[in-house]
Order: sequence, then C-alpha cells, then structure tokens
Amino acid sequence: MTRKTRWVVGGAAALVLVLGGAGFALWQAFGGGAPPAVALTGLSSSAGASAVPSSGSGSGADGTWTIEDTSGSLADGSSTYAGYRVQEQFSGIGTNTAVGRTQNVTGSMTIDGTTITALEVTADMTTLQSDKEQRDKQLRERGLQTDQFPSATFTLTDPIDLGAKPKDGETIDAAATGDLTLHGVTKQVSVQIQAVKSGDQVQAIATFDVALADYGIEPPTGFLVLSIADTGTIELHLLFQQG
Repeated sequence: MTRKTRWVVGGAAALVLVLGGAGFALWQAFGGGAPPAVALTGLSSSAGASAVPSSGSGSGADGTWTIEDTSGSLADGSSTYAGYRVQEQFSGIGTNTAVGRTQNVTGSMTIDGTTITALEVTADMTTLQSDKEQRDKQLRERGLQTDQFPSATFTLTDPIDLGAKPKDGETIDAAATGDLTLHGVTKQVSVQIQAVKSGDQVQAIATFDVALADYGIEPPTGFLVLSIADTGTIELHLLFQQG
C-alpha cells in the first residue's frame, strides 16, 4: 500500500468515525422513546368528579364546560394537553417518533340536551415540549415556527349530535367538524372524538392527521436529519369542568 493510498484510507476511516460519532450525538440529542398515544385515563379526584358510573339521565350536562389545565400530569398524559407526533428519518440511524405536548390549552364547549352546540380549543404553541430541548428550539423558527405563529385553534362549525344525553361513566364517540388554524392557515377538518363524563368533569380525546404542506409547514431538516414525514398527527387530551 502506497503512502497516498494509506492517507486516503486513513482519511476515509476518520470520516466514518466522525460521521458515526455525529450520528450518535444526534441520536442522543433528538432520539428517544416516544410517550404512548393519547388515551382516556382515570379522571382526577381533585376536580371533584365521581369515578363510579351512575344511572342518571345526564340532564346535568347542559350548560358551559371550560377546559381545566391544572389537574393531572403532563408527564403521564393525565392532564389537559395538545400536541404533535411526527416521524423523523436520521442518516445512518433510522426513524424516530418525535412527540411534543403543551398543557397550556384554553377553551370551552356548550352542551344543550343531546347536542354540543359550541366548542373552541386554543393551544399555546410556544410552550410545546418534547423529550429534547434542541428540537423545541428548532421549532421556534423552523417547521411550526412557533415564535411567528404562537397559537393553534380548533373551532366547531357544525353542532355535534350525541344521540342521547351524556351519562356518567358512558363513553361517547362522535365526529366534530370545524376549522383548524395552524401555522396561520385555516382549514376545515373532521375529527373523531371520544369522551366520557364523570360528575362535573368531561374528559375528551382526539387524534387526527394533517398534511404539513396544507398548512404551509416546511419540515426542518439538517446535516443528518434526512427527512420529516409529510404528515403529522395532532393529539388532544382535554379535561372540561362544568360552570
């Protein structure tokens, strides 16, 4: 092996080590286990809700319900939160599921008999947190650009017919049609929701996919971040308090 050949081989080996080290560093910075998908959980006793299903008529559900964002924990998914879930592709590493959530969610809904007549949910996008601070910093100026577009909102446009008055402990499945404003763009979406009432609290969840291009979102990429999926998933876990 000539001196020049040894230099080329040695340089290539060093480059492989550098890239491998950078890939490992990137995995440490951005990779990690994703939390479970949104799901109905046990309702917080601090909200004064009964965990025992009743056989009542559910007439007490009428009126305005306001989102309550202090009960439960964001860490275990038992609190109110809004968030995203998206697939990342790393060079030489593979895929990673990135999940970011915020407990700073406001809004309300109005129930009249068997119908939800109004519903609005607003999330503070500037407080989204994932498992890596580096990712969160990136999204302030790239991708979601939360510095420029600090909030996302869903507003119901068509009443939701529940079919019957909500009863304690009974899970309700329904479709909600409304306007989603994300990244400064508003689109009509249809969202499947699942909810359960317990005493003076209602817990509701929703999961739906959005095409990033529809909302003018350019997926942020970098040296070793090959791509971000064209579609992301929005997750909502909402606790409503009556009154």
